Amino acid sequence: MSAVTLSGPRDAKGWLVTPALGFIVALFIYPFAYGLMLSFEPMNGGGLLANYLTFFTDSSMWPTIFVTLKLAVPATIINVGVSVPVAFSLRRKSPYQKLVTTLLVIPVTLGTVLIADGMLTYFSPNGWFPQAVQALHLYGDEVRLTHNYWGVLISLIVSGFPFAFLLTLSYVTGIDPTLARAAATLGASPWQQFRQIYLPLLVPGLTMAACLSFVQAFSVFPSAVLLGSPAGPTRVMSIAASEAAFESYDYSLASTIAIVMGFVQLIVVAGMLGARRFFYTGPVTGGKG
Repeated sequence: MSAVTLSGPRDAKGWLVTPALGFIVALFIYPFAYGLMLSFEPMNGGGLLANYLTFFTDSSMWPTIFVTLKLAVPATIINVGVSVPVAFSLRRKSPYQKLVTTLLVIPVTLGTVLIADGMLTYFSPNGWFPQAVQALHLYGDEVRLTHNYWGVLISLIVSGFPFAFLLTLSYVTGIDPTLARAAATLGASPWQQFRQIYLPLLVPGLTMAACLSFVQAFSVFPSAVLLGSPAGPTRVMSIAASEAAFESYDYSLASTIAIVMGFVQLIVVAGMLGARRFFYTGPVTGGKG
């Protein structure tokens, strides 16, 4: 009887683990392995590394790495940097916290395509914002916030800030406020409380928020097409991969570009995770007890 009782939970765990592993293999490992193998099978021949040589020697392809980084890095810094003071101002439960979080969820639900469509309506040269700026004589020349670098960057901020803010707010509200109050009784100023208490406890969470925000911004595609200049300053890596796959029908080269995208993201994410050690090496939680 005892043997049957002990084997039940083990069987249940086995039934849970097996589908989970199959799910991971089907959605992550197999597509990656298939894309990696496909990148070593160039459509026009030339050896295993022919696609990679083509990418890094073609002047229309390899610069897309820096174009994408030029968009993703500032967007990540702005989203995570601005989310910290906003989350701190709303860390205590109040009607304002619920209102702001509800409003910030709207861009997440709309998606990048609808955000781009709204920006074309309001930020285009004939939209209300440029017209208001010129009517108030705040800027003499024509205000152009679409079909250029700034349009794509603003779109990444609009779509990415709510995500970074909600993550940061969850980390901030998880820190025990009695730690700051104890420091205040010892004479610590608000800035000293933030720098010596909140920031060390927030670094692990902010690093993860930055990594996720960067990956989200690095894969920009609809905004770069609708609000940028796909053949010019906003020709990002995803556009190059799309052109290779659906214009040249070279799926092998498109897979190569996707693999390079993943490798660049891996380098940046690993760098951020490694830099976290220089800020704090203690416990990674400071939650309320």
